[in-house]
Amino acid sequence: MFRFAKAALNLSGQTARQVAVRQKSDLSHEFHAKYGAPLLIGGITFCTAVWGYVITSTGIAWNLSPVGKVQPKEWKE
Repeated sequence: MFRFAKAALNLSGQTARQVAVRQKSDLSHEFHAKYGAPLLIGGITFCTAVWGYVITSTGIAWNLSPVGKVQPKEWKE
């Protein structure tokens, strides 16, 4: 049992060191510094273009409020 516990602790220590080395990498910071703003601007442009098309060209009736549009039917006797 002692060997198993020792191996488990050693394995967890190695894993912790590997994670620390991975977190130390500056690749993600460089990527965001280089491409972050253009990606954000591109995403905003794309969403604006798609919603502009949906709102103007699809012919969807945007009935946002039924107030004044819903009328009661005549009573049938």
